[in-house]
Amino acid sequence: MSETVFLKKYANRRLYNTEESKYVTLEQVAGMVKKGRNIKVVDVKTKEDVTAYVLTQIVMEEAKNNNTLLPVPLLYLLIQYGDNLLVEFFEVYLQQAIQTFLNYKASFDNQFKKWLTLGADITDITQRSMPGIPSLKSFLDISSSQDKQKKKS
Repeated sequence: MSETVFLKKYANRRLYNTEESKYVTLEQVAGMVKKGRNIKVVDVKTKEDVTAYVLTQIVMEEAKNNNTLLPVPLLYLLIQYGDNLLVEFFEVYLQQAIQTFLNYKASFDNQFKKWLTLGADITDITQRSMPGIPSLKSFLDISSSQDKQKKKS
């Protein structure tokens, strides 16, 4: 399986996957991208690379389904300033900001997993080193049964 899936875009807006020799929908293309595949879309008639256009279509379809993508004030700025001011922002800074966020999120998720493992290890160590002390679960079970008896009385 190659890294990049080559798609042909026909005038009728249909996309043809050359790897699997079949037509695909935007939803299927989105699935490929979500699985980590790169795509390259070429217009059959003009031979122009229209990958950005197709990826934008996918984003817009997902935004339509969720009824939100970007805040309205940002959309106004996009329309107002168009390519002149925002191209550099989208090409450089937005990509860097998203990548930084993803790196931070992965780091936080990793640290959280370590904390959970440490907590489980401490619980095991405590139960082995102090066998006479009941676990928190047994304490809660005892408390819960005492509360039930009080309510009956």
